[in-house]
Amino acid sequence: MSKKAFCISLLLFLTCQVFWGQEKKFRIHTVAFYNFENLFDTINNPTVMDDEWTPKGNQNWTAEKYHQKLQNLARVLSEIGTPENLQPPTLIGGAEIENRMVLEDLIQQPALQKNQYGIIHFDSPDNRGIDVALLYQKKFFRPVSYSAVPLVIRKENKLRNAKVTPLETEIETENEPEFAERIFTRDQLVVSGFLDNELIHIIVNHWPSRSGGEQKTSAFREAAGILNRKIIDSLQRLDSKAKIITMGDLNDSPFNKSVKKALNAKGNPEEVEPNGLFNPFENKAKKGFGTIAYRDAWDIFDQILVTETLLHKEYSGYQFWKAGIFSPPYVIQTSGAYKGYPLRHSATEVGFSDHFAVYIYLIKAHF
Repeated sequence: MSKKAFCISLLLFLTCQVFWGQEKKFRIHTVAFYNFENLFDTINNPTVMDDEWTPKGNQNWTAEKYHQKLQNLARVLSEIGTPENLQPPTLIGGAEIENRMVLEDLIQQPALQKNQYGIIHFDSPDNRGIDVALLYQKKFFRPVSYSAVPLVIRKENKLRNAKVTPLETEIETENEPEFAERIFTRDQLVVSGFLDNELIHIIVNHWPSRSGGEQKTSAFREAAGILNRKIIDSLQRLDSKAKIITMGDLNDSPFNKSVKKALNAKGNPEEVEPNGLFNPFENKAKKGFGTIAYRDAWDIFDQILVTETLLHKEYSGYQFWKAGIFSPPYVIQTSGAYKGYPLRHSATEVGFSDHFAVYIYLIKAHF
């Protein structure tokens, strides 16, 4: 072959390589979690503690304020993850939700309406009447089963081994009288469905708060972690390659016992064993990032964790790509004692939330 012919052949080969390389594309979905912070309607419900979130309550919660809150939340939800994905989140876990009606109002906001979100929600036994829920874009995700799994704990919180079925779990106390005071808290929402024809399992959490002190209430969140791990184990017993995402406001950092011990979550993907959990927000916490601030100290209570099956390329389908905290300037307090904190509701302003939203990307290659 002449030198000229060789050069022409090489040029054609390289051109074809570039062409075929450009043909390789990726599908991407954003999965988000956001604590909506007191998303209450204005109607007094005598069965729950919502009195302050009414027009005559301490918050003077009027219809105008309620609709402003909906607009604020819709703006955030429509923009989460947009630096890498122009589409709003396919899946959104939410917390501090009074009822299904407020979610119906939320998804009808102009910023969200065109995306046609579906709702999965159950009323929980929480004393304040706040629940968790999952919103999903119907064109991308098709739920096939869902259940609210109760966390039953008593004040003494002496745990016994509980019989666990895939979607029905209870943790009770050992040797406690039946009248021992129960801590009523949020259920854990378990949803299984098809994301572009691939089965994905999602668990949405809002673990017991630190009200009363972090140390005094730590056992309650450890119990929530144990329950969450048992749900994951149950799903993995049914399918050893199950792809599971667990998300929520855990009211604990990535380093607390509820996450590190009960869930056995790892911050380094190389350390995640089969059936284990990877927590991408551990490294963010080490770097000083946060989703919530208290007394000028930042922490990451809002987390999204994934099973090992979402980490490795040898598994087909969607894989974890990267995680982020959504904190654009408009959701941040710009003045006063809480400057730099998440912009929450106050007597003079309808804010967004006292938490920042978190998200991950799921990605897969296709031609």
